[in-house]
Amino acid sequence: MVETGQVIGKGEKGERGEQGEEGEQEAGEARAGSLLSLPSQLVVAVGLAVTVAAVAVHLGMAFLNVSPANTVSKQYSEAIDDYIYPEFERNWKLFAPNPLQQNIAVQVRAEIRTPEGGTATTGWRDLSAQDGAAIRHNPLPSHSQQNQLRRAWDFYLLSHDAQERPNGLRGQLSAQYLRRLAILRLGLKQDGGTVQRIQLRSLTRQLAAPSWSEEKIDTRPIRRELPWWPITDADLPEAKRR
Repeated sequence: MVETGQVIGKGEKGERGEQGEEGEQEAGEARAGSLLSLPSQLVVAVGLAVTVAAVAVHLGMAFLNVSPANTVSKQYSEAIDDYIYPEFERNWKLFAPNPLQQNIAVQVRAEIRTPEGGTATTGWRDLSAQDGAAIRHNPLPSHSQQNQLRRAWDFYLLSHDAQERPNGLRGQLSAQYLRRLAILRLGLKQDGGTVQRIQLRSLTRQLAAPSWSEEKIDTRPIRRELPWWPITDADLPEAKRR
């Protein structure tokens, strides 16, 4: 009985060993079957590289199309347009509005009546520089310091033509608003005299191109002088009306 059991035990171990070898052989064959041949691997690698390159080109073209004008987009504008239109056309831009690329200084001077009864003209006072000085190094600048003068000037320009003629119902309102703002900044007393009239002008300079750009930009100032405006009680706050 014992010998028979031992024989049976040895037989079971043998069968198990054979089954283990067969399982390992099948697993090895499965792994070998799952590996691609060298030509297949090359085809997959080339296809993946082409796909990545195509996606990169598409994203680059789309970005240059919606981004503000720059050296690259200007140099390759024709190629970008040929790629984008009409299939990938967009009606929006990445940054809107286009970042301001010029410095505008709004200045004012006054005609005063002297204590002797004569008249004199003051020098130009840079209102934009005053706002800039108030904003510089100020972590919490006021809304009026940042935008009031700029918006008043834009309001006037949009409602007047190059000959300073109003082009709509808002023309008179924009001139009155700008006049009031200027006299509030300037004050009624200048150089010992009383302000009778004021005149405003702007000096606009385009920002110079960066050193790495080949773009040529004229940075000479462009002046725009408004006519002399007489100061009336309607232009003054109630507390300062004469």
